[in-house]
Amino acid sequence: MADTSLFERGMATRRAVLGDGHVDKTTARTTALDDAFQTFITEGAWGSVWSRPGLSKRERSMITLALLAGLGHEEEFAMHVRATVNTGATAEDIKELLMHVAIYAGVPAANSAYKIAKHELAQREETAR
Repeated sequence: MADTSLFERGMATRRAVLGDGHVDKTTARTTALDDAFQTFITEGAWGSVWSRPGLSKRERSMITLALLAGLGHEEEFAMHVRATVNTGATAEDIKELLMHVAIYAGVPAANSAYKIAKHELAQREETAR
């Protein structure tokens, strides 16, 4: 059973970071198979961790990007690169955090992440024109 206040706080943070469009698409695709999982990540990741006061959304974004890149979670990495428009993390931030990924998680992980970041940032620029 969902903790309503934690879920609501999580959903507000999730929307602020990922954008209404992304969250609306995700929730529209939710089925009986993954409804408990969606509640879990909304409450746990977004309601508990991303909503904590200790770090800014920009800092959390950078940490998340580094972890996703280092772990090779390319789809999630791309989604969080797109979310930087809402978190304040910049292309320069991504450049620097991926240098850390290269040292601490390996050059292949950083190389893949650079490719994804370049694509996502170019898409953003093209859309802005």
